[in-house]
Amino acid sequence: MAELNTGGDDGGKGKKVRSKKQNSKVDLTAMVDLAFLLITFFMLTTSLSKPQSMDLGMPEKDSKIPPILIADARTLTILVGENNTLKTYMGQFASPIEAPTSTTYGKDGIRKKILEKVASVPVTMGDPKKGLIVIIKASKKSNYKNLVDVLDEMAICKVPTYAIVDIEKAEDALLKN
Repeated sequence: MAELNTGGDDGGKGKKVRSKKQNSKVDLTAMVDLAFLLITFFMLTTSLSKPQSMDLGMPEKDSKIPPILIADARTLTILVGENNTLKTYMGQFASPIEAPTSTTYGKDGIRKKILEKVASVPVTMGDPKKGLIVIIKASKKSNYKNLVDVLDEMAICKVPTYAIVDIEKAEDALLKN
């Protein structure tokens, strides 16, 4: 039981006592109970922040999906490597329209490149409905944060079509150079 003593006892050290005063006690048990009830109430009624997630559709490993033919001028491939390395090229790896170039993360690097391609691809194709398609390939030694950063750039640049694909050995070797 919690108590609060407000009066004191002299202890009878030779002083004259005129009248004997009662010690007043305040029982704080009810206040402690109320405090715990309020803490419990607010903990249970507050809404916790919900994790934000991005919808990402991935095919099953065993499914046999036929290859889709896409114009090389529409595809930008982003290679994500270890130690924050990032390389991009247009078209196919064997015969690229634009040779593989290194770039950085952020607005002056990959974002600038993606925005340029989002604007130029419909003009190149001659059809505003045929926009940019980005293929993201992460190496086994790349970290998760870098892949998420690239996915964030897709959302920021409003790229309508992008895919995460397994990296080929030749592309992985390019990242190591």
